[in-house]
Amino acid sequence: MTQENALSTVPLMQILTGFWASKTLAAAHELDLFTRLSGSPGINDAELAGALEIHERPAEMLLTGCAALGLLEKRDGRYHNSPLAEEFLVRGKPYYFGGMVQMFDKRLYPAWDKLTEAIRTNQPTAWDPETKESLFGSEDALMQALFWEAMHSLSIFTARVLGEVVDFRSFQRLLDVGGGSGAFGIELCRRYHHLTATVYDLPFVAEVAAKKVQEAGLYDRIETVGGDFFSDPSLPGGHDVILLSLILHDWSEEKGIEILRKCYEALPRSGAIIISELMVNDEKTGPAPAALMSLNMLIDTEGRSYTSAEYINWLGKVGFRDMRTVSFEAAGANGAVLGYKP
Repeated sequence: MTQENALSTVPLMQILTGFWASKTLAAAHELDLFTRLSGSPGINDAELAGALEIHERPAEMLLTGCAALGLLEKRDGRYHNSPLAEEFLVRGKPYYFGGMVQMFDKRLYPAWDKLTEAIRTNQPTAWDPETKESLFGSEDALMQALFWEAMHSLSIFTARVLGEVVDFRSFQRLLDVGGGSGAFGIELCRRYHHLTATVYDLPFVAEVAAKKVQEAGLYDRIETVGGDFFSDPSLPGGHDVILLSLILHDWSEEKGIEILRKCYEALPRSGAIIISELMVNDEKTGPAPAALMSLNMLIDTEGRSYTSAEYINWLGKVGFRDMRTVSFEAAGANGAVLGYKP
């Protein structure tokens, strides 16, 4: 083996140190660094140490680390938020992403520490299946709030991209099944002014969505309905398009087909279904975000990341036709599978 093509351990080190970056971001967020710097003249090592009542050594290290990650910029000896941090990591900003940061750090990071256990047992580690029926049952109120705030942050930007690559102009009324905080309904109704929507989710989640819809000023176009797509005999009717965004990856194939069957029954003829997901390729060799999300489903749910071919097969089993896949890149998904009720 020549020196030019010799293998290196650099790729392994890049994988192993991946958590260093996420924990640096999480620590800075927990210390409110980005909110503190917003609108300020910047800060130096000594000032941060004084403000946080910590030693100057870790203050310097934290600032340097955040600058190296592109979260801070240094000008004239003082650190300022980068545009990325200012837009998404300052509390109170419209597209605040801090809920996702905190949820990953406090909920998922400890569960991933037990990944080997999940692989050996085929059981989630993010919650206890002995005491809870599923991830979506009642849990600590703070963690529950973090989860839905995080999902809202993630879904907003995914919804924007979906609205760009899928034309909703021919649809009139959207049913967002498992719609969470209502981010997809909000963003799609903002883009398509003729569109109205219903967000359908568990009753306590529908309450979260109602607040987000109210804040968005879209209460006259978006309805929220509490329910359970497993126990309810049918889904809300009167819609010509149904969206399932990041829903089917939570469940087994059997339960996924059950959900799709109810969607089929709720749609009129020529009605459409849209499955928006982070999908692995048909060869199951990647891409990395989807493959790692699949492992995240192992520690968190009973599902996994499926392929577009698998979703198309499920849709065909329940009666949908004219299926196609649209690929895109977004924060929470990399494609959508569409099908129509004949």
